[in-house]
Amino acid sequence: MDWLDELRERGRLTGTVTDDILRSHGARGRRAIDAVSEGRVKEYKDFVVVVGKGDEYIVEGRSCTCDDFRYNLGDADDELCWHILAALIADATGDTDEHDMWYSEVRDLV
Repeated sequence: MDWLDELRERGRLTGTVTDDILRSHGARGRRAIDAVSEGRVKEYKDFVVVVGKGDEYIVEGRSCTCDDFRYNLGDADDELCWHILAALIADATGDTDEHDMWYSEVRDLV
C-alpha cells in the first residue's frame, strides 16, 4: 500500500494520502479516517480496539473480529475492513488513544 508508506513517512494525513486511501478503499477508507479523527482507535497493552457503531472490534495485525472481515474480505491489501484501515492509519500517525491497561480486563467489566 503506497499510501501507508507515505503516511508513515509524513506522520499525518495529507490531502494526497487521504485521496489515495479513498481511491483504494472507498467508503471503508472514509469510515477509517473518520474513526481516527474522532479518537475511536484505542491501544491497550494486549490489543488495538476500534470503536464502531454498536460494538468494539479487536484488530490484530491484518485481522479483525468484525463480520465484514470474517465473511466478506480476505487478507489482501485491497480487502481490509475499515477497522484494520483505521488501526493502520492511527498507528502511522500516532493518533491512537493509549490505555495503560489490558483490554481483556476492561472487556470483562463491560
